[in-house]
Amino acid sequence: MTAEETGLRIQEALDRLGGEEQGAGEQLVRELMAFYGDGLTRLVRALPPQALGRLLDDPAVAGLLVLHDLHPEDVGARIARALASLPEPVEQLGFDPATGSLRLRRTRTGCGCSEQDIEAALACHAPEVTAVELERAPQLLQIGTRPPASAEVR
Repeated sequence: MTAEETGLRIQEALDRLGGEEQGAGEQLVRELMAFYGDGLTRLVRALPPQALGRLLDDPAVAGLLVLHDLHPEDVGARIARALASLPEPVEQLGFDPATGSLRLRRTRTGCGCSEQDIEAALACHAPEVTAVELERAPQLLQIGTRPPASAEVR
């Protein structure tokens, strides 16, 4: 289960609670987050940097580190890591931290990763990205050696 899926399940559970129960549920989530954050902080500090570096490609670990503000990489490096994990290369055109918008362009034509794949990778590694604008690579003009069969001969 991804961090995004877990977050949605927690939010759905909190939404089912009403009134004071919802406030108590939110307090419970905050307390558990603080407890897990403390434990993760101690683990991260105890790990040698090379061991932590190997774990950063794991979406669950990366998501937890980002959630608890323990990820050692800045947002640019995490965006690059997320894009590198995709099955099809995409080119980063720009990121606006004020709006959370990331502009990308496919570097190949044809089928490959979907926008959902891109958004899922970014949700784990760089949740600061809240909007993705995906430009298509320019299509090559196909020039044939003769006119198509439907063309009229004059």
